[in-house]
Amino acid sequence: MKPVILQEFVSVDGFAAAADGNVDFIPASNQGDQPFGQHQIKFMDSIDTILLGRVTYEMFAGYWPNVTSGDDKPFADKINATPKLVFSKTLKSASWGKWDNATVVKGSAPKEVAKLRASAGKGMVIWGSISLAQSLMNDGLIDEYQLFVCPVTLGGGRHLFPGEGEMKLVRTKAFDRGTVLLAYNAAKPPATGKKQSR
Repeated sequence: MKPVILQEFVSVDGFAAAADGNVDFIPASNQGDQPFGQHQIKFMDSIDTILLGRVTYEMFAGYWPNVTSGDDKPFADKINATPKLVFSKTLKSASWGKWDNATVVKGSAPKEVAKLRASAGKGMVIWGSISLAQSLMNDGLIDEYQLFVCPVTLGGGRHLFPGEGEMKLVRTKAFDRGTVLLAYNAAKPPATGKKQSR
C-alpha cells in the first residue's frame, strides 16, 4: 500500500490559510531554517507522488521549476523530478517548467487516490490543497497527518479539518525558527458536516 501523507502548515490558532487564501506566513516562518530544510529533503525520499489541487499547483509551478540556485535548490530538484497529480475540473494541462508536466485528474479525487493507495510504491504527499485534503479526509484516505505549527497567529481564516475527529500522536519535532511538527494517525477520521470546535 502507498500511504497518503498530508503535510499541512497551520498557525498556532489553527488556520491553514488566511481568509483570502494567503499563506505568506509559511515561508516567513521557515525561511533559512536549515534543520527544517534538511527534514523536508529527507522526507522527499519517502514519497514518489505529489497530490495537488489547482490553486496549490499554480503556486508551486510558478516557483519550484524556477529555482536553480541557493538554499532551496536541493529540495527544488527533488520536487521538480517527482511525478505529480493535479486534481482540477478546469485545467486542460499542468506544465512544470522544463520538467515533465503534472497529470491532470478531472474525475473523483477519492476514487483516484484510493486506487493509487492500493498499489505498491512509496508514499504520496498532499501539500496545501485544503479542499482536496478535506475530500480525502471525508473518505478516510489520509494515513498520516503531519501538521507544521508555525509560530504565528492569523486571527481568522480557513480551517483544515472539515469536522470532528480523533488523532493519535506518533511523533513531534521542533525546528530552529519555532515551527513544530506534530505527526498524527487518524484514530477516528474527521466527520463530514459536524461543527468544528474552536
